[in-house]
Amino acid sequence: MQHTLNFLLVGVGGQGTILASEVLVNVGLAAGYQAKQAELHGMSQRGGSVVSHVRWGQVIYSPLIGAGEVDVYLAFEKAEALRYLWQLRRGALAVINLHAIEPVTVTSGGQPYPTDERLRAAVAQVTDRAVYVDAAAIAAGLGNIRTENVVLLGALSALMEREEMIGSELLPDEWVVQITARVPGRFAEVNRRAFEAGRAVVIAAS
Repeated sequence: MQHTLNFLLVGVGGQGTILASEVLVNVGLAAGYQAKQAELHGMSQRGGSVVSHVRWGQVIYSPLIGAGEVDVYLAFEKAEALRYLWQLRRGALAVINLHAIEPVTVTSGGQPYPTDERLRAAVAQVTDRAVYVDAAAIAAGLGNIRTENVVLLGALSALMEREEMIGSELLPDEWVVQITARVPGRFAEVNRRAFEAGRAVVIAAS
């Protein structure tokens, strides 16, 4: 792994963004790195924008990531993905969920919601290492829409392996351990299947 690895997670309240960032911090710790997290802008209620910074490295002094320094981007919602593209390095790794949650400004007719074409074109200006996942549909197919965040973590784990951003010391099982430690026991199995389904999307596209 490079000297430090900066992750930015963005989404909308209720999507499990913060739980995903907690998993990511603890996966980094389990792999032997220092890891820190900061929820820079957070709204606990549904509909609010949520942004979380996570950093891994040999020595991490601050959890905050500067503009243009994000190495790995995990976007839970399409409009939020567009909103924070300016934080990415050129060529950053990106996992983008094709889930639209229209805010009041859109549903009231005041503003248009960005199209998939606009999203993909904007992302392509920053990086050619983006993977798009319909995590909500996958989670719904598993019978629990709340596992959408875990589908995305599965995709992220497989993509980081494919891009050789993490070493062999970090196995997929460690991600599952950290995920299941943070969900009620009766949901452990569906979360494990959600993680594997997310990985399968990336592996199939390789």
